[in-house]
Amino acid sequence: MAYHSLLQKQISQFLTSDEESNPAIVKLLTAINNSYSSFERDRKITEHAFDVSEQEYQRATKDLQEQNDIRKQSISKLKEAIRALDPSAPQQFADDNDDLIDIISFLEKQILKTKQLEQDLINAKEVAEKAALAKSEFLSVMSHEIRTPLNAIIGTIMLLQYQDLAPDQRELLNVMEISSENLLSLINDVLDFSKLEEGKILFAERNINILHFLKNIKMANQVKAEEKRNRIKITYDDDIPEFLVCDDVRLGQILNNLISNAVKFTKDGTITIRVELKANNKQDVDLMFSIEDTGIGIPKEKQHLIFERFTQANNNITREFGGSGLGLTIIRRLLQLQGSEIFIDSELGVGSKFYFTLKFKKSTSEIREESKQSGNENKPDLSGKTILLVEDVEFNVMVAQRMLRNWNAEVDLAENGAIAVEKVKQNHYDLILMDIQMPVMDGYTATSNIRKLNKQIPIIALTASVITTDIEAKAVQIGMNGCLSKPFNPNTLYNIIVNNIKEQ
Repeated sequence: MAYHSLLQKQISQFLTSDEESNPAIVKLLTAINNSYSSFERDRKITEHAFDVSEQEYQRATKDLQEQNDIRKQSISKLKEAIRALDPSAPQQFADDNDDLIDIISFLEKQILKTKQLEQDLINAKEVAEKAALAKSEFLSVMSHEIRTPLNAIIGTIMLLQYQDLAPDQRELLNVMEISSENLLSLINDVLDFSKLEEGKILFAERNINILHFLKNIKMANQVKAEEKRNRIKITYDDDIPEFLVCDDVRLGQILNNLISNAVKFTKDGTITIRVELKANNKQDVDLMFSIEDTGIGIPKEKQHLIFERFTQANNNITREFGGSGLGLTIIRRLLQLQGSEIFIDSELGVGSKFYFTLKFKKSTSEIREESKQSGNENKPDLSGKTILLVEDVEFNVMVAQRMLRNWNAEVDLAENGAIAVEKVKQNHYDLILMDIQMPVMDGYTATSNIRKLNKQIPIIALTASVITTDIEAKAVQIGMNGCLSKPFNPNTLYNIIVNNIKEQ
């Protein structure tokens, strides 16, 4: 039997061959050999375990050192980030302090301050929203109160245009019409400014003769121009299509503002209204409008200021020439909402040129300006149609009623929404013209009640406020078929009535 090397040496030293072969001695030696082998195995296991533990210790020590370095770098970066947020703010921790507790405590205080600031901002936002709502409501009321009497004035002028008038009377009436429309544009400038800032202006689409439109604008500004011995002339590109589609009210606001400015700042000179065809596509055209004058001009260093609201190029301009400094701001915003921009070329003492380019759709139908002269030629006709006019202002009733009866329509009246609902229960109407703001029951509520009785009858909203996306959306939601802003053009009123009656 092979014994452990150490045991074998001891046997050779202390036992003879006979003793070694003795069964009792063999049994003892076997037991001792097993102990030696077990001890050797335990020793190797212990040494291996020690080696492994030492390696783990070295690795853990290295990882701990790396984590400590990362912690120090993180604390340093965190301090730098905190200082970068507000370099002027006093810091509540030392540069050589690596205790995270101090930094966390500082951050907790900053979070509390941030939450308080956030709450203050929420409160300020609520106050601002309430102020904006109050402003919007005020503008809505003022719009209604100012535009309502103006509606009667413009409506009366339009009714007179259907009378048999002498040429000089008709010319004076045209001047009155254009001047009243300019007044309406001026009122719109003031009342619509907040809507312009919010981009909530709704652009209408109407077929117009651009050249005829420009001649009307020239006529409206002619009197003021002659007072300052100025001449207004139109230079028009003959290649421009005769009829185009655009919002003539908004285009009128832009051009009237620019032309009136040119007249105001020019004396013994010339104002040129120039329209050029820049692009002629299949469905639309690009027109460049230029308003040029030989007036006082604007210094180069002041030209960027004139488009700021309530700003003039010179403090003396308001005293000498008047004006609010709002017109060019409105022009710029109206153009921006249509994807355009206004530019200026000007030289002090020589004159100014304001120009912009707009895209116009081509008219798909033959449109002709309705004749305003006496006689029955092309006169609108609503014979056999019964219309319910829901309106509480006496002058507005008179104007609308005369227009409708002049077109041979049967007209029934209701002075508020509640009466209108009862009349619909008892009578048949081809169309309802519904004022929105009325006592007892407003137009929205009346329309909602009528729709429970009759879902087919066309209902057109009449409003003295400027029609915005909000007003139009609410009208459609309630069940109205369209909106018409007062004062309205007779042609527009007639067309919306005819189109809605045909759709029944």
